[in-house]
Formats: sequence, structure tokens, C-alpha cells
Amino acid sequence: MEEINNNKEYIEEEESSIDFGKIFQDLLKHKTLYYKVLPVAFLLAAIYAISLPNYYSCTVKLSPELSGGSSSKSGLASLASSFGVNLGSALGNSTEALFPTLYPDLMNSVDFKTSLFSIPVKREDDQKSFTYYDYLMNEQKAPWWSQATKAFFGLFGDKEQEPSAKVNPFKLTKEQADIMKAIDKNVVCDVDKKTMVITINVTDQDALICATMADSVKTRLQKFITDYRTSKARVDLEYNQKLFGEAKAKYEQARDRYAAWADSHRAVTSQSAQTKEADLQNEMQMQQQIYQQVVAQLQQAEMRVQQETPAFTTLQSATVPVRKTGPKRAQMCLIFLFLAFLGTTGWILYKEDDLKPLLGLS
Repeated sequence: MEEINNNKEYIEEEESSIDFGKIFQDLLKHKTLYYKVLPVAFLLAAIYAISLPNYYSCTVKLSPELSGGSSSKSGLASLASSFGVNLGSALGNSTEALFPTLYPDLMNSVDFKTSLFSIPVKREDDQKSFTYYDYLMNEQKAPWWSQATKAFFGLFGDKEQEPSAKVNPFKLTKEQADIMKAIDKNVVCDVDKKTMVITINVTDQDALICATMADSVKTRLQKFITDYRTSKARVDLEYNQKLFGEAKAKYEQARDRYAAWADSHRAVTSQSAQTKEADLQNEMQMQQQIYQQVVAQLQQAEMRVQQETPAFTTLQSATVPVRKTGPKRAQMCLIFLFLAFLGTTGWILYKEDDLKPLLGLS
């Protein structure tokens, strides 16, 4: 009885064991299949890779100035940032509501993206310039299957509306929404939470336009941040400029009235004339004092705008890329060949019933 059980166990072990020799022989038996599949896979991979348009990338890096905080606080914040901890608000940096970590969200806003539509761009080998919107709308290369699919579904879709020259961020047209999606893929902003370095990466099919847009996006981001940081100071400046104009006009009027009265009443020695002259002189002096105070306030408001204007250090400027970033056609072909090899091998093992031992099936 024990001998029968031992024989059964031996047979089961033989059946469940992997026979690598048989697998190798089965693969050799179907080697002609590899000769058929792999060239076809390579041809399809080559057609796919060649159909993809080239693209370039340009990267710009900025280091923004953070407002508020003394040297000791900034040193502590720098130490904490090395451990990934942000102590900006804890250290009394409450004036910095638009912290650099929010810049990617800012660039993803509809207002910021639509502001890029009107940027003039020009290809390296072309004398004609376009707006960035027209360039993305009409001058982009696409794979042949993408154009064929678009033409096919266009036969059944609704009639396309005429593109609107006016951009309303509150209500975009379909074409404008599509361009926004393209910009969302092409223009990417990232902020290092430790160093607060802003990295702007722009991808495009033309090297010159790629660098142009990277520099333009950097400039517009700086302008938006500057406008935000100085918004309150500029409102105060405008108010003080208004007060300055009013105070100057009142002072000049009071001065002219006093001068006219003094010139016309030089020979008059009556008490009433002297009293009138004293009143006009006092009014002129009062308006002069007010005018001087307003001038001082105006100068302080101008200084405040200058103090609130942030400084940006450009760590990496935009430059026209020399080599394309992609597509990596050789790598694509190798991946296609590897997948075709795996698929063919799997099919052969399935056909020869070699997968059961590999998968532990009886």
C-alpha cells in the first residue's frame, strides 16, 4: 500500500515538475513563427515611431524672494525646509498669501492660460509669425491616424463654429477649450517644497517657439506675482497721488489769492485790509503745510511699492534646445519587439501545453 502511494507521489511530482528541455524544444519547433512575427512587429513599430512628430523641451528655473521675516526667522525656516517642513506662517510670514507652492495652481487657472493665447511666436525656418493660439490651432503636426480619426468623426459631428477672436475666460468656445488642454500638456510648472525653486518646463514641436514660450511664461508669471504682491501698495499710491493733486491745487489757489490781494492792496493801511491779508496768508500757509505732508506721504507710498516688489533670481534661463527631446524611436522599436517576443513565446507555450507546470496547474 505504501509502495502504491509512493508511486502516485512520484508520478505527481513528475507531472508538476518543469521540463525546461521540452520547453526549449517546443520553442525551437516554432522558430519560424518568430521569423514571421518579429519583422512584422518591427515594421509596425517603425511606422508608429516615424509617424510621431519630433518635440523639444526647454526648462527655466527661478528663485523668488519671500517677504517678511527677520534673518533669524529665515534661517530657521531654511533649516526646517531641509526636512520638508514649511514654517512660513508660523514665523509671522502672514503677508505672503501667495506662497510659491501655489504657483502651479496659478498657472493652471483659466485666466493665466488664456493670457498665453496672444503671445507672438515664430518658427526658426519661417518668416511668418503667429499668435500662440493660431500656432497651436493650425500649425501643429499630428500622426496620420489622429488626423484620420478626426476626419472620420467630423463627418458625424455637428458643424464646427467659427473660431472667436475674442477670448472670454468665463465662457470659452470648444476650440479655445481644446487649446487650453494643449497648453496644459505643453506648459508645466513645479515648485521644490524644500528650496522653493520654481521650475517651468515647456514642450513644443519647434525649438525656437519652445524657448520663446518658456521665457514668456516666466515673464508673465513674474508680472502676475509682482502685481499681486504690490496690489495694496499700488492702491495706496493711487490714493496718495489723488490727495497730492488736490492738495497741490488748493495750495496754488490759496497762494494765488494771497498774491493777488497783496498786490492790489499795497497802499491800503486799513485794519480790515490787513486782517483780510492775514487771513489769506494763514490760509496759504495752512494749505502749504497740508501740501508738504501729502508730498511726504506720497514719497512713502512710492517707497512702499518698491519695497513690496519681489525680486526673482533666474537660476536657469530659456535657451533654444539643440537636440530633440523625443520621441525615442529606437527605444519604442525595442519595446515593440520585446512585447512581440513575449506574446509569441506565451502563445507557443499555451499551444504546446507547457503553461500548466509553469503556473502550478495539474
